[in-house]
Amino acid sequence: MTSLPPHRAWGPADAPPVLALHCSLSHAGEWSALATCLPGMRLVGADQPGHGHQPEWDGQSDLHAQALQEAAALAAELGGAAGRPVDVIGHSFGATVGLRLALERPELVRRLVLVEPVLFAAAKGTPAFSGFVERNGQLPALIAAGKTEEASAAFYEDWGGGGQFEGLPAALRAYMAARIAIIPAQNGVLVDDTAAMLAPGRLERLQAPVLLVEGADSPLIVAAIQAELSRRLPDARRMVLPGARHMLPVTHAAALAPLVAAHLA
Repeated sequence: MTSLPPHRAWGPADAPPVLALHCSLSHAGEWSALATCLPGMRLVGADQPGHGHQPEWDGQSDLHAQALQEAAALAAELGGAAGRPVDVIGHSFGATVGLRLALERPELVRRLVLVEPVLFAAAKGTPAFSGFVERNGQLPALIAAGKTEEASAAFYEDWGGGGQFEGLPAALRAYMAARIAIIPAQNGVLVDDTAAMLAPGRLERLQAPVLLVEGADSPLIVAAIQAELSRRLPDARRMVLPGARHMLPVTHAAALAPLVAAHLA
């Protein structure tokens, strides 16, 4: 039996719980800004494997599969003895876990909010995918050479909330650099779709209503991913936040909150 991951909650204890799954190189606290903007909603944020209060990644385990198992265990716990499905909001890597959870365990998920799910394989065949592969391909060599700060800076340039990596607090830079090897380790699921989330007919069978959210200033591949998901998902709505980048749950929580509230109402 999979144990529950470390998690924290915001909002009224008697409100229906919403499972929140954060991005890579972050932790459950990522959702605190959004929770402040949704005071009547109970957000339950789980630390993803290798992040926050979780043990360090062992360098071999399938992170996505582990995250899926832990998300399923926590969703079942939140659903209670009656086995009620719960709403799920995910960001980036967490959004791909949320999508996979809905595909593999549909009885656990009522509605989905996917904020910039980085299922890069969905963009294959587009110019944006080619550009992403070139950028992403730099990370393994930098990490192998022990240049984890340089690799983290390159990653943050594309996927951060704006500004320079060097301008971040030293503790945050160290936290990211210590976990940067997690990023290329996800390529199997996210780039090559080894979990077969994009298999013919699979997305089309998803019954849970989906809200797709992205930032207007995010990397080009995000729009390509969202376009493909919105094309294939039978009940999906796509929203773009002006002026926002990839870390919009933190930087644009006030703009995201009403979209989430309306979708989960």
